[in-house]
Amino acid sequence: QVQLVESGGGLVQAGEFLRLSCAASGNIFSINVMGWYRQAPGKQREMVALITSVGINYADSVKGRFTISRDNAKHTVYLQMNRLKPEDTALYYCHYRRVGLGSPPNYWGQGTQVTVSS
Repeated sequence: QVQLVESGGGLVQAGEFLRLSCAASGNIFSINVMGWYRQAPGKQREMVALITSVGINYADSVKGRFTISRDNAKHTVYLQMNRLKPEDTALYYCHYRRVGLGSPPNYWGQGTQVTVSS
């Protein structure tokens, strides 16, 4: 089992910034993918940013504004969100999955709310 605890959400105005953190604990494998998804009211959950030991992926909507990073020693992933827009308003979920054969399970945090006012 893996537990994910997010922090850092809040209410900001457009153009401001926030930094999300997600700490993983439990049975952590060194080769894994961690990242962030978000879900706005009435919309499907979408990928925001993912990071592995070999690369990073961003959604087109956040490229150039958001930066994902990780501290492997702390099993923590961060999301620096700059120049926030009202359309970034959503519940942000941390995600973890080990990389390996078969179908490793996906783990999710409980979510942290990000609200951007115009």
